[in-house]
Amino acid sequence: MKELSLNVLDVTENSVTAGAKNIGVSLIQDEAGILTIRITDDGCGMSEEVVARVTDPFTTSRTTRKVGLGLPLLKLASEQTGGHMEVESKLGEGTTVTATFDTGHIDFTPVGDMISTMTILIMGSPDIDFLFIDRTPEREVRLDTKELRAVLGDEVSLGSPDVIAWIKEYLSDQYNSTGGQDQ
Repeated sequence: MKELSLNVLDVTENSVTAGAKNIGVSLIQDEAGILTIRITDDGCGMSEEVVARVTDPFTTSRTTRKVGLGLPLLKLASEQTGGHMEVESKLGEGTTVTATFDTGHIDFTPVGDMISTMTILIMGSPDIDFLFIDRTPEREVRLDTKELRAVLGDEVSLGSPDVIAWIKEYLSDQYNSTGGQDQ
């Protein structure tokens, strides 16, 4: 994939498919330039046997095709920068995918458009709560849909065009006030 945001979108869609009601997406970059992407969910989880095979492209829960490339491609992108990826999961409890990247490595894939990734996820699954954090030593961008629900109430869907437009503007303002998205 050309951008890590597309990997995040793909892996997070797995959380949606797994029946998660709460999904966390975080991108945390430290002072040394190590980026940690973590996606957590409270979905159905996976058995130890499935977790052991999950980075095999021929292991997938999809019925529409016989290959699943999301996690294998994320693992490859991570490892080609000297990083690593791990998947922790428990049946009935959820899954955590963590991948680290050296952002200074020549093979580091750009992060890409996290604003579009998060708005697509929220628009496509407005009943799921998302907590998004993108933090570097210079800035923090944050969106918690539980906070939005508390303000909007039950009668307004997070998937409505006005809310999606507001979310996009809200994230854009946060990135713009702190120097923009990292590419």
